[in-house]
Amino acid sequence: MESFVEEITEPVSPTGQYLNSSALCIYILGVLEFEIPLQDSQTMSLLHDVFLPINTRFSSIMIKDQNGEKKWKKVEVKLEEHINIPTFPTTKSSNSNYDEYFDEYMSKIAMEHLPQHKPLWEIHIIKYPTSNASSTLIFKLHHALGDGYSLMGALLSCLQRADNPSLPLTLPNSTQVPKLSSIFNTKTIFKTLPSTLSLAFQTISDFGWSVLKSSWVEDDETPIKSWSCDEDINFRHVAISSLSFSLDHMKEVKSILGVSLNDVITGLIFYGLRLYMQEINLKSSKAESTALVLLNARNIKGYKSIKEMVDNTNNNGASWGNRFAFLHVPIPKLSETRFSNPIEFIFEAHKEIKRKKNSLATPLTGMLLNMVKKIRGPEAAARYLHSTLRNSSTTMSNIIGPVEQMALANHPVKGLYFMVVGPPQSLTITIMSYMGKLKIAFGMEKGFIDKQKIKSCMENSFEMIIVAARNISAKSQTKI
Repeated sequence: MESFVEEITEPVSPTGQYLNSSALCIYILGVLEFEIPLQDSQTMSLLHDVFLPINTRFSSIMIKDQNGEKKWKKVEVKLEEHINIPTFPTTKSSNSNYDEYFDEYMSKIAMEHLPQHKPLWEIHIIKYPTSNASSTLIFKLHHALGDGYSLMGALLSCLQRADNPSLPLTLPNSTQVPKLSSIFNTKTIFKTLPSTLSLAFQTISDFGWSVLKSSWVEDDETPIKSWSCDEDINFRHVAISSLSFSLDHMKEVKSILGVSLNDVITGLIFYGLRLYMQEINLKSSKAESTALVLLNARNIKGYKSIKEMVDNTNNNGASWGNRFAFLHVPIPKLSETRFSNPIEFIFEAHKEIKRKKNSLATPLTGMLLNMVKKIRGPEAAARYLHSTLRNSSTTMSNIIGPVEQMALANHPVKGLYFMVVGPPQSLTITIMSYMGKLKIAFGMEKGFIDKQKIKSCMENSFEMIIVAARNISAKSQTKI
């Protein structure tokens, strides 16, 4: 390794070190479903001319320097070593019969670790049709390369609008992250003393609870959380599945209830999880369960171009890389009377997330993690993050996708979703919008979580929330 020192390009960020350590090894699977069969004749040129130039990390490996610090070192990329085209058993039956082989293949690559002596990414070209697509492309990227925001920006730079490649893809604007420090302006502090005191109390409460949840207090064992999470993640097989909902119906509920779209999605998922837990084990409706809800911690609005991302990173703007935070959000219990109405799950999600986002617990947690790194090293900080994940029941992350249909080398993209694999949890949930659809994907511990039943419970949750919201709207119109 000493011979590589002079070729080192940049240090690995603290979060990048945590996500590629002895305690954690996290990957992101990006799945593109195509309307037509994939032709791989352009694969090499697209990777060489479009993908690799996006960021030097795609052509770098992670090494340690003489001081034991992790660095990104640029290397020559042998593209053929990063391309996988599997062969499935031949079948003369309907297309849906390939679903089983596809699911098994997804489970297989989710379990496999990428070799550290090559750049930490690979692609899988699935030429077989499934019930969802004529062909599928899977990007597997190490989370140390960047978070969902960075990698979505990279993906969008490789794709074009299907209707008119000369026009840019349109993405819904995201809400700008508030500057928490603004409340400490000395000119206004006395005017806002009551709210400042309330904030201080909330911060102490939320930060203390976050530390307890990360260190000692573990969620109850339930149908979505098994004790096998304490075992080596290499021994847990993962099944990945997804289902789609109408984004317009979600927006309809949002408008009726006067909450955010994220509140509706979170409430829907929470209610669906409790329905599933209750169906598997009635007692679990009273169990203590917590979701880690991930947030984009960038103080920016919408996606930036790749050039802007990289330039901002070099100027400490941190657009590229891993810039996320998490909130501990309790999943309401069905045993409480008021939560018999599914709408209450949305209101509770709205209240909890708004309260926690307005406290300073999240930045304090980040400071604590940095302190652990400085005092005990990055491996200790990674173990703390591992414990945070293990002690909760699930993790939820959300990415905004394009409004228009995308195409890759004239191959229209029918569906798009992603999955985070490797965390020490029995269930991981990801959400992505694309072309008026909201796709929710589930990474489930194989043999522990019933794939079909949890999807059915999510669909029931969606239908019950739609009905309940429309009843509220009908009653308000009747009064008018």
